[in-house]
Amino acid sequence: MDNKDNQATTTRRNFIKAAAVAGAGIMILPRCTLGGKGFVPPSDKINIALVGAGDISMHHLNEVFKYDDVQIISIADPAEYWDNKVLNKQESGRRPRKKLIESHYAQKTPNYKITEYEDFRVMLEKDSAIDAVICCSPDNTHAHISILSMRAGKHVYCQKPLTHNIWEARKVREVARETGLATQMGNQLHALDTIRQTVEYLRSGVIGTVHDAYSWVGATRYWKGISGYPTEKMKVPRGFNWDVWLGPTSFRPYHSAYTPFTWRDFWDFGNGALGDFGCHDMDAATWAFGLDSPESVQVFPAGNRGSSEMTPYGEIGHYYFGGNDKRSPIKLTWFSGGLLPEHPAALPRDVKLNKSRGAMFIGDKGLILTNGGASGAPEIFPKSLRESFTPPPESLPRSKGHHREWFDAIKGGEMPLSNFEYASKLTEITLLGVLSLRLGGEKILWDKENMKAIGLPEADQIIKEPVRQGWEMC
Repeated sequence: MDNKDNQATTTRRNFIKAAAVAGAGIMILPRCTLGGKGFVPPSDKINIALVGAGDISMHHLNEVFKYDDVQIISIADPAEYWDNKVLNKQESGRRPRKKLIESHYAQKTPNYKITEYEDFRVMLEKDSAIDAVICCSPDNTHAHISILSMRAGKHVYCQKPLTHNIWEARKVREVARETGLATQMGNQLHALDTIRQTVEYLRSGVIGTVHDAYSWVGATRYWKGISGYPTEKMKVPRGFNWDVWLGPTSFRPYHSAYTPFTWRDFWDFGNGALGDFGCHDMDAATWAFGLDSPESVQVFPAGNRGSSEMTPYGEIGHYYFGGNDKRSPIKLTWFSGGLLPEHPAALPRDVKLNKSRGAMFIGDKGLILTNGGASGAPEIFPKSLRESFTPPPESLPRSKGHHREWFDAIKGGEMPLSNFEYASKLTEITLLGVLSLRLGGEKILWDKENMKAIGLPEADQIIKEPVRQGWEMC
């Protein structure tokens, strides 16, 4: 190890220790309390750091660019540059994004410059002007970035799924409670009027007692021709810090099969179609019925069965939620890879299920269909029920925008509706399905209090994955 490596290791260790001490002393204050932890006065600009400069980062930049009271002042990503022509996407990486950010703000502020880092931990240690962090890195580093940022006093917006495993989801929620900072998960559909309307319709009882819910996406694996981690040795691209990109995940040699986007196919880094879309497309059911931990979950691989290393081509799975004093038991069924639910009797034959995405709710009086996932408007069937239905008054506030909710919370407003308290539970539901899938379709009998899959000790290492030394989050 050379001197540069020694300095980097010492810096990381010192930051982790300092952040842990600081986190232990943070007071919990309401977001509306002036002068609370991380509070940004309404008249001030919010200084944001972008962590992760891949394809999804453009979505976040375009949202930030809409508002004059927020600005990007720093960027962190282990990759200087990615050539994404093979994916028919524009170039990405730290340098292209930095150039774009500076060019945008230079229109009003000549010679506008931002700081850049390959290691977000160094950024958090050195750049005290940062108020908030947007995390859009691969799944395996979400929790680490979110936790260290909150412990450094930064508000956090993190892409979905909130974490890579269930233990992390609970740890992120715990730290969010401790700090009282403004948090938001990037399930952007949560802010749409249509999903809020769907939740209101379901709660109105228009289709009676709901006993079955379905969600599906057409998404499948990106890599079709490999069945495990590549064994071929490849040289790490110039300007790419592979060690930082791996984060807490066990070291393995670099291979282009993992980057810049296809990491989702590998269990070490991603969570397949369910992990990618579950927090979007199971959101309406979770929200409407207040779903928490299911009693049991069983998700089967479809098509190519995948392996202990790679995700399958498709999935079909069942979540069973017990009833309580507010609702009856509900079975939630998930499909991916082109699989669809059976066509229900109450749905006319000429109404086709959208193969790309959708959600459906079956009650004892009828059904609600949102063709196009949570973004689709709710349709009530049969026609006679729809014609006699009077939409209920709006009971959920309409959003000013997914990112705007978070910005307003940073300035003392209400916490976003997809804050880490809610998002961690939605993520845990999603990851319980992933747990079953990674165990080859084993039925998970879930002990929520002890965070255990009953009778499956082999699940423990997936519920709380091992981390590399120096990347601990306790």
